[in-house]
Amino acid sequence: MSDNGAGPRTDVAPAAVLGVREAALQRERSGIRRFFKLLGPGLIVGASDDDPSGIATYAVTGATLGYSTLWIMPVTLPMMMAVQYICARIGLVTGKGLGAILRERFPVAIAYPAVIALVIANSINAGADIGAIAAAINLLVPIRIVALIVPVAVVLLALQIWGSYKVTASVFKWLSLALFAYVGSAFFAHPDVRRTLVGTFVPHLHADPGYITTVVAIIGTTISPYMFFWQATQEVEEDVAFGRHYLWQRKGTTDQELRYTAWDVGIGMFFSQFVGYFIILSTAATLFATGHNNIATAADAARALEPIAGRWSEWLLALGLIGSGFLAVPILTASSAYAMSEIFGWRFGLNKKPGRAPQFYGVIALSTIVGIELNFVGIGPVTALYWTAVINGFLAPLLLVLIMLVSGNRRIMGERANGPLLATLGWLTTAAMLVAAAASLMTMRS
Repeated sequence: MSDNGAGPRTDVAPAAVLGVREAALQRERSGIRRFFKLLGPGLIVGASDDDPSGIATYAVTGATLGYSTLWIMPVTLPMMMAVQYICARIGLVTGKGLGAILRERFPVAIAYPAVIALVIANSINAGADIGAIAAAINLLVPIRIVALIVPVAVVLLALQIWGSYKVTASVFKWLSLALFAYVGSAFFAHPDVRRTLVGTFVPHLHADPGYITTVVAIIGTTISPYMFFWQATQEVEEDVAFGRHYLWQRKGTTDQELRYTAWDVGIGMFFSQFVGYFIILSTAATLFATGHNNIATAADAARALEPIAGRWSEWLLALGLIGSGFLAVPILTASSAYAMSEIFGWRFGLNKKPGRAPQFYGVIALSTIVGIELNFVGIGPVTALYWTAVINGFLAPLLLVLIMLVSGNRRIMGERANGPLLATLGWLTTAAMLVAAAASLMTMRS
């Protein structure tokens, strides 16, 4: 963030200040360029959602449960859209990130544990993703995975501290497009059409502990806590980039800016679920169908790409894992740093030099170091990625309760408080995640 709220203040920013994003897009005469300009935080967070944790979870799901969980992806799509749009609205309307809002609106006993739990979950997730990047590189060059962990982490940390995340994202998002190979592989593997249709449109619910835990993992990797904080804070950072340096300038938004944000979020979430659906389908049609139900390494996950890529399948998966990992790890560690900085009132922002935001970059470094250490405790990368998703599945609904209370509060959001449709979708998502987490706990205890 570029300030601590200093400068001239009014209750609501003037219309000319509020419409600066809108005006910037409308000045673009080319419809195609305007379309790509409106894609921002929503698309980035959607692409990062198919991180190595998500890829591993979807691949394990398809290999172990076949077609029976395909229905979760279309069901969770509107949930994802609603939740991320709500988080974006909070950032746009208040001019603050979620950490700052939680600090102001909830008791310390609620706000601090919520953010600390987020940081712990993100550090575990980042560590698992770092391990997956190392495993992906191992598919390309014969260097032991453990020898690659620290160099990968150092490169990621250097990019965040001394580089530009926008430049990094613009490079590695193209590598993540290799994941679209799962779409082609699903068709070339000739999946069972009837089972695909049934699995997609007829929800299957089983009391089996493994099935319920997998459902929680899918939801946890699909609707992840770090996405909430990143979305809200990046909307604020976008405002700063457009010249709204002071809090009074960032308060409020226009109808058109909300429409642009809705498109950005909608496209990003669709991209995420589209890829996730086909990872499950392709692994179901290849690994599950041939009895390869145990995915323990990146090479195992690459087998699902053989129908389209043959001997190049490991290369395709490696590029996808590297691209998505380099997109996701900086978002995971930075979202932790944003949340901690907001709740403790520290200076923060990836646009700041480390000397001007030492605590912010300190959290990023500490989260990365913890992630490194987790790779040396003897847990396989795919197993670590899967259980990371399970942890997120338990944390997300608790954070969503707080987010929904904030977004429905007219004292905070004014006329931009959730309407009936958004409130219904948001609370249904929260309830569904709470039920899934509770069911998983009950089956674990029984």
